[in-house]
Amino acid sequence: MTNRIVLAIVSVLVLAVNAFAQGGPDHPSVMVHGQVYTPRSILARNMGTDADQTTQLPPHKIIGNIYYVGTKTLSSFLIVTPQGNILMDSTYERNVPVIQKSVADLGFKFSDIKILLGNHAHGDHQEGDAAVKQLTGAQVIAMAEDVDTLKAIKPGGKEHPIDKIIHDGDSVMLGGTKLVAHLTAGHTPGCTTWTAVVRDGGKDYNVVFHCSLRSQGNLTPAIVDQFNRSFKVVRALPCDVPLGDHPAQYRMLEKHAKLAAGGLPRAESRGPNPFIDKANCNLETDIMEAMFQATLAEQQTGKTQ
Repeated sequence: MTNRIVLAIVSVLVLAVNAFAQGGPDHPSVMVHGQVYTPRSILARNMGTDADQTTQLPPHKIIGNIYYVGTKTLSSFLIVTPQGNILMDSTYERNVPVIQKSVADLGFKFSDIKILLGNHAHGDHQEGDAAVKQLTGAQVIAMAEDVDTLKAIKPGGKEHPIDKIIHDGDSVMLGGTKLVAHLTAGHTPGCTTWTAVVRDGGKDYNVVFHCSLRSQGNLTPAIVDQFNRSFKVVRALPCDVPLGDHPAQYRMLEKHAKLAAGGLPRAESRGPNPFIDKANCNLETDIMEAMFQATLAEQQTGKTQ
């Protein structure tokens, strides 16, 4: 079987999984911390409307040298360093101009992006990689387990750029900032949770860029093992500032609203930073693990409706 055929099959499977998630049965339901969740409610919360996926959210400082430059429902983060900047998640290709505008609105140059990282190999997070690479020349870094799926993401026929392949526990460093890659597979084989320690107001904070732990489709024994490992990995990570590949996963809109009175980026004198939220670092993990366990139990009992 040729590589082209393999990549085509992978692409079809990704589309099929997404279709299942959007149009499949809306069960099971779980209650976590007093709120009920279903597969469709989680997907709707994460993705919003088509307009939400492409509409710029006012860019803002999160903490230290980390800024938000994504849309209302698709996260993109800019990490600024003296030796150039890092972009995490290009989202859809059509959003690259939106991200570019957000970077400029913050007073930074898009051309200063030297490294492009990804959270996981789905189009809503990494379809724009080729466009960002073309505009900036940034080095595109990918987790080994997601390489084949990434190569199948080819908007307009563009080859998906991959300049460096990393593995679980590897670090990416630029200008004094160190990002550590943690393999948290399940949602995709190479789903990557990134961590960093940043300094803000004279203190160090542990920032966790969570990768989705949303289960989808048939939970094979291999995928079950991946999720069980990933939940343990994520819960063990030191965390003061939880972030995620969709803003709803860390209540970004609610936290961002608290910044409005102080202007953008955040004015340090206007009170505590709402993004420092240690108590809720595992809130999304709780939701996803409850849904995973309920889905697994349902599949094991053969329930179909």
